[in-house]
Amino acid sequence: MFLQKLSLAHYRNYQHVELATAGTVNVFVGPNAQGKTNLLESIFVLALTKSHRTHQDRELIGWDQEQAVIYGEVDKKYGPCKLQLQISPQGKKARINGLEQKKLSGFIGAINVVMFAPEDLEIVKGAPGVRRRFLDMEIGQVHPGYLHDITQYQKVLIQRNNYLKQNGGPGAARHSGMLDVWNEQLAGFGVKIMKKRQSFIEKLERWAKTIHSGITGGQETLQIVYKPSFGGLAEQDEPILFQQFMIKLSEMRDQELRRGTTLAGPHRDDMLFYINGKEAQTYGSQGQQRTTALSVKLAELELMNDEVGEYPLLLLDDVLSELDRSRQTQLIETIQDKVQVFITTTGMESVDLARIKNLNVFQVQEGRIWI
Repeated sequence: MFLQKLSLAHYRNYQHVELATAGTVNVFVGPNAQGKTNLLESIFVLALTKSHRTHQDRELIGWDQEQAVIYGEVDKKYGPCKLQLQISPQGKKARINGLEQKKLSGFIGAINVVMFAPEDLEIVKGAPGVRRRFLDMEIGQVHPGYLHDITQYQKVLIQRNNYLKQNGGPGAARHSGMLDVWNEQLAGFGVKIMKKRQSFIEKLERWAKTIHSGITGGQETLQIVYKPSFGGLAEQDEPILFQQFMIKLSEMRDQELRRGTTLAGPHRDDMLFYINGKEAQTYGSQGQQRTTALSVKLAELELMNDEVGEYPLLLLDDVLSELDRSRQTQLIETIQDKVQVFITTTGMESVDLARIKNLNVFQVQEGRIWI
């Protein structure tokens, strides 16, 4: 999977940009706050229709502009593909080879990306919501049907929580046909989400464990554990898990009515990382946490290649500064024969450029780009 061309119109601080990005390694160099991260973000948004930095689409549109447009030409295993995403306050419109997609879920997955930025350390040490968002975005890239289940689950969750708030408190009805309906719908979508998460984490761990061992010279063993909000999944099939979910909701009915919120389900899941048997979030050093996050991101490359039959694009935002000179060059050398990589950095002085193949270096300053 190669991004041959990237065009931006009124995207953040870029008025109009057209780039030939056919290099295996594309590096954007410049001082901070010039727009380097915005470029990588635009590729991420083209893949997932949402930003990793903000939930407000209006922030993606240039100042005093009505809309932003991202356009990319991609060479894929099955042929070339032209992608366009139009972002406005009224919503998004997505086109594949000129054909508008009725749903954004039909657009997501047209290209796959893996991004690694300093803030991705939060995947290891941050709150559970960060890890759930990571799971949802990554699984959604390779299994578009998962996005449908997540969307439907969230709709039911909102309706169920509204019901609990309106009908809770002293004297509330403890047996309600309406609540039973919400329970069945919540459990129906919930078990599909849980099984997909379980499968993804198991595959991710297989790749990450090997990569982590290599990075640490065999000194550390990484384990990734799915922690659902109730019970253990083991090898249970969906009908059994559905019944367990329904029983859990029944058991918690009184408590949920008192508190006015849903206390069990995928919206309360977590994913834990263990290094040599100790939880990385609590007991890991910053170096161990950073290595764990990097191992997970590199494992994603292999997992996506396994799932879709080709490697995704790799976006490295200000990551080189976290590594010493030898590791910077080694990292680029390791991945350049597998994936097309896009890198932002304030300088290339510590990279041995002679060892990098098919390299494009772009200078970035105040929303302008040149070679």
